[in-house]
Amino acid sequence: MNSNASFNNGHEPTISDVADRAGVSIRTVSRVLNNSPRVSDDTRERIEQAIAALNFRPSLRARALAKGRSFLIGIVHNDRNALVLDTVQRGVGREATRRGYEVICHSTPLEEEGAIEDVLAFARRSRIDGLIVLPPVSGIIGLPQALQAEQVAAVALSAVPIDGYGSVILSREADAAGAVADYLVALGHQRIAMVTGPQSMISAIERRRGFIEALDRNRVALLHEIEGDYSLVSGVAAAEQLLSLSPLPTAIFAANDIMAAGVLKVASERRIAVPSPLSVVGFDGSLVAELLTPALTTVARPFGEMAEIATHQLIDLVEGLPLPQVAPPPLRLVIAQSTTAALIGDRQQFGMTN
Repeated sequence: MNSNASFNNGHEPTISDVADRAGVSIRTVSRVLNNSPRVSDDTRERIEQAIAALNFRPSLRARALAKGRSFLIGIVHNDRNALVLDTVQRGVGREATRRGYEVICHSTPLEEEGAIEDVLAFARRSRIDGLIVLPPVSGIIGLPQALQAEQVAAVALSAVPIDGYGSVILSREADAAGAVADYLVALGHQRIAMVTGPQSMISAIERRRGFIEALDRNRVALLHEIEGDYSLVSGVAAAEQLLSLSPLPTAIFAANDIMAAGVLKVASERRIAVPSPLSVVGFDGSLVAELLTPALTTVARPFGEMAEIATHQLIDLVEGLPLPQVAPPPLRLVIAQSTTAALIGDRQQFGMTN
């Protein structure tokens, strides 16, 4: 028999082609595809070689019927930052593909009533096996319990622990924001301002809390703060106010890279040089930080790695496997060109000449 008959005949290889090439029954091939232990090592190896040689890919529909699952994973989000969302989707996709699952994505409108029902409706009509729930959606009160009631496996990403999900991958954002404050104080900055995220969101609350607590530990009072909404427009509006203060702040921490870009834009328009006399720090570690001039000092969140861990744990939940204890990847401060030591005059004013 021609080993490449399936290709020569112009059709995709089937499970029957694999069985013919390996010299076994279709049922035996099916057992290998379903990871059944009822196949000898020699036979399994022969079938796997046939699968590789024919480039055979099992039908998702056939697998779904055999397993009683859809092999679909959903992502629910409300993130307007396309760069962050893209990185998360790629991370989920890498692990899902490795495990034989497909991914579909859904945006949940937080501003409207019925956000929980919106997520549940998506889960029902898509017939997903499980959900990756991204912040700020993961913080919706009552959502994990509603998913439990619908028997939808779910893993969340969050800045704080949340009860009710199958697992929560923590992003310790308060600690990371505290590291920003420590860094700026170590550079001699004392007139430090902040553009916070929307205080209805857990991530924004945690970043603000961590930053202010670290300033307090360093005995530095926050000069001023303005609440933004993680958008460029809000970053620009906040910077217009902060850069009208007298005296000016010597450092501004924006709670995401997009708002930090707004600060840099206003500083440039007002001919205030960055990093001196004004240092600027963002948060996210997105591609935006590298594209800005000067390159932005920021907190890098390992979105892709966190998404892969979440997907691995979700599929383990779906397949009834024990969940491994995995330490969440750390957030880290990436020092670039937008920060430097405070000017000597500013340091002398506060007795920090050393």
